[in-house]
Amino acid sequence: MQLTKNFKKSEFDSKDGSEMPKDVLENIQLLAKYVQLIRNEVNVPLTINSGYRSPSHNAKVGGVKNSYHVQGKASDLSSKKITPKQLYDTIIKLIKAGIVYNGGVGLYDTFVHYDIGEKGRRWDYRKKK
Repeated sequence: MQLTKNFKKSEFDSKDGSEMPKDVLENIQLLAKYVQLIRNEVNVPLTINSGYRSPSHNAKVGGVKNSYHVQGKASDLSSKKITPKQLYDTIIKLIKAGIVYNGGVGLYDTFVHYDIGEKGRRWDYRKKK
């Protein structure tokens, strides 16, 4: 199922093959719209490292029990063309411009977490700062 110009539902599916619940799919559809706007701005391909996680897969990867990934409200994004810091800075710029939802944005060494959960959360968990 094509969700946006550049993203398919399969890219957001749980990595353990679990079925995505209908209410989660609705959240993923909204999240994908924002991720597409981010993709439009950076103008390079983005990889969805993690989108929806089934509760069992989330536990297996050490995710918190109430993770926005389980609700279909979170994505971990990376690109071979830009650094995580460049992607993070672009998302913050788009939030400030009112283009994407002001959710959670977290910077890691190899990816950026973006979610449409609680407003305004920011963190930097890079080991190599």
